Amino acid sequence: MKKAGILLLCLLMPMATAFAEQTKPLSVDVLWQLNRIGSPIISPQGDKIIAPVTQYDVPEDKGSTQLWLFDKDGDSQQALTAKGMRASEATFSPDGKTLAFISKRDEDEAGQVYLLPMNGPGEAQKLTDVPGGVYGMKWVGKHIYFISRIFPGKNWDEMAKQLKADKDTKVSAHQWTELPYSSFDHWIDEDREAHVFRIPATGGEIEAITQPLSQQLPRSSQSASSYDIAPNEQWIAFTANGWDAAMKTREVDPKIDILLAKIGSGKAENLTPDNEAPNSSPQFSPNGKTLAFTQQLIHGFYADTTRLVLMDMKKRQPKVINDSWDRSVSRFGWTKDSKGFYAAIDDAATSRIYHINAKNGKVKAISKDTNFGKPVMAKDGTIVATNDSFLYPARLVTINPRNGKTTRLDSFNDDILADVDMGTYESVTYKGYNDQDIQMWVHYPPGFDRSKKYPLMMLIHGGPHNAISDGFHYRWNAQTFASWGYVTAWPNFHGSSGFGQEFADSINPDWKNKSLEDVLKAADWFEQKEWIDSERMVAGGASYGGYLSSIILGQEHPFNALLIHAAVYNMYSQMSADFAVHSTRFGHYWEKPEIYKSISPHYFAENFNTPTLVIHGQLDYRVPVGQGFELFRTLQSRGVESKMIYFPDENHWIMKPNNSIYWYNQVEDWMTRFAEPGGR
Repeated sequence: MKKAGILLLCLLMPMATAFAEQTKPLSVDVLWQLNRIGSPIISPQGDKIIAPVTQYDVPEDKGSTQLWLFDKDGDSQQALTAKGMRASEATFSPDGKTLAFISKRDEDEAGQVYLLPMNGPGEAQKLTDVPGGVYGMKWVGKHIYFISRIFPGKNWDEMAKQLKADKDTKVSAHQWTELPYSSFDHWIDEDREAHVFRIPATGGEIEAITQPLSQQLPRSSQSASSYDIAPNEQWIAFTANGWDAAMKTREVDPKIDILLAKIGSGKAENLTPDNEAPNSSPQFSPNGKTLAFTQQLIHGFYADTTRLVLMDMKKRQPKVINDSWDRSVSRFGWTKDSKGFYAAIDDAATSRIYHINAKNGKVKAISKDTNFGKPVMAKDGTIVATNDSFLYPARLVTINPRNGKTTRLDSFNDDILADVDMGTYESVTYKGYNDQDIQMWVHYPPGFDRSKKYPLMMLIHGGPHNAISDGFHYRWNAQTFASWGYVTAWPNFHGSSGFGQEFADSINPDWKNKSLEDVLKAADWFEQKEWIDSERMVAGGASYGGYLSSIILGQEHPFNALLIHAAVYNMYSQMSADFAVHSTRFGHYWEKPEIYKSISPHYFAENFNTPTLVIHGQLDYRVPVGQGFELFRTLQSRGVESKMIYFPDENHWIMKPNNSIYWYNQVEDWMTRFAEPGGR
């Protein structure tokens, strides 16, 4: 028997070796080959499903998005729009016979609404020609609604002339007399306002909906979730800055309220006047009897638990229905019977599908493992969403609401990933600050062998109130880092979302100590493992993760080298950003200097001595590029081995294909210099 076993093993070894030679890791090159499926929509009858699919052309350094059609049985998929163009925000007509979407084609200066028949052959026809373009589209009743940024007081022809003059001018200056002046990667034109408009689906005159109300949508950002239209087209609910006239322009500290207006009335009612924290995402029930929206209670804390509020349209009495649930409601939609909601909830490091009862607020988890995007529903009860995990990119699936079982509808990326060894991962729990439980994702490289010792790459997530969940990440892909020969870790330290209000708020205003201890104790946890080489440990993060990496830089730590991307390094000069961290809730640095001095990384510069790779983009207005140069100059002035990589055409994230490939390769080169990859 032993001889037979040895013979069988010998016969299998060449096959295993051949298989190993045929597989490849999840490299950055593979990442940019993948098709990226976006949020789906479903026809009212449930027979047609549309999702945007983005592909990238690396040599050309650009991407294009097509709309694809799927059936709910997963039997077919076909492209609806031409390759090489961009199409977005698809929405069905109420009868499901026509598809509207936004695209920029031919002579378009900006995105416009196009209509495509679904029941037969035909080309997409342009419906709008709006100077400055349209976005945030919805089709309700006989009209298509959209958002456009306009110059108040100018008609469409005058606006077109103004935009052309602005484009042709040789003057590059911007000017502001109030906030906000930027958002993430673009400047906000003080002379323009975002408003909702509508146009008959058959074509005709464009009608202003919010402009006659003397209310504009929030200046920093707007989308389709900023407003909703009642099914009978009589009412609009939308978000706006609710401060009184004396404070309304002070969007340094906006008060986002839900306003309700009868279309054409010229008057809007503030439904949330007494709540200074954000109210958002208004949605009318399918029967039009109830308005739902979300509400936070702590002004200046973006991760405050988001509650679901329902308001009877007749009684006008808003009521929170999930006040006792320690999870935030987001990415939600009404069931077609108006009796409840399905939502994708950030829940303990996983985005899960939940059902919420509209009458009593009771919640039920539908899905268990891996991430799901916002669910959409048809009248026949079909639920569709994207599903992804650390080991596969987004897929399109239907979800059984009784047991959470999924049926895949697409076949994208199967050929690309057929010979890719993704490695493995698991969720672990360790003791962090104050001996409290901390969840952490651990990723193992392909061919991981526990009898060997591997280097560790500790990843520190941003936010800070954005937990790393079980989904596929393109910018910081843990399996790609692991493929270099590292065990890779994502700890969800104190401050991470999805673990309850107390846990998320526990690091405010002290951004430094609890999460720092969590990360260092995660390193201690790994040092106790026989398969980790404690002499080969590196770490890094971006945004808040870059902040915490900068804090680590000034403390005792076990890491041979650090990666610090888009870091909040100087809490004082962060005032130049579009988001000044603690100012709204805890006071400015001239009011509470002790807070800023105790947590700002630059105050610990005298202890900097770890080799550090600093990366920053010029178009980053969330954490301005000066933060990166301040850190690099400090390191150089102290004689610390360091490198600065500057992207003049990138923002808070590295988005372009060739820049991303360069980024990954530079990070790999830096880390492998200080922690040799692979088991030994």
